[in-house]
Amino acid sequence: MTKYSLTCVNNSQRTGSFAVFQKAPPTTVPGNVFSLAWFARPAAQKSQVTFTWNLDYSFVWSQTGLLKPGINFAASQAMPADPYGQNLVQLTKDEAGATTFANANGAGALGSLTIQQLANVAPNLTSVGVGMSGSGTFAVQAAPNMTAVFTPHPNYWVIFGNYETGDVMNIEDVTGAVELTYGGSQTSQTATLGIDNLITVAS
Repeated sequence: MTKYSLTCVNNSQRTGSFAVFQKAPPTTVPGNVFSLAWFARPAAQKSQVTFTWNLDYSFVWSQTGLLKPGINFAASQAMPADPYGQNLVQLTKDEAGATTFANANGAGALGSLTIQQLANVAPNLTSVGVGMSGSGTFAVQAAPNMTAVFTPHPNYWVIFGNYETGDVMNIEDVTGAVELTYGGSQTSQTATLGIDNLITVAS
């Protein structure tokens, strides 16, 4: 499996964290999909951090309460997922009333990841989503008798600010993010935050 890397260099006079996130593809159902700070790590002035990942998907859920920007999505459970294999799972409650994933199978739409939320799922209590390389990328509010379908479309953006892994982001308000392009033999990039507080990317 291809491994990707991003080295982030802080040449500014700011303190904060580099964060990598993905933007949800327009085909995702339902529409109120939130991007999560997929990876985030603090970087002191004149220092660098490196993120590495692969295209290894998972189903995730978290007891978030109402899902909105500013809260943190910390996965309560993660289960391996494959858009062309085990691509459907159900969110339910077990005999003790604990929320859990169950009945994972390959009956979902080919190329997508599907999460069926059963009738016993409480509204505005949990959120479901998908992750990549061990960390959540997107989440939606879970609700009884709803189905969320995510069609993976890996894309990568880097930003610098006050972020922690799992932070629910308001993409509309994000400024200063720069898209990263990987393809073919291009598996590593370097993003540098300059003295002008702008990020530049070089292969």
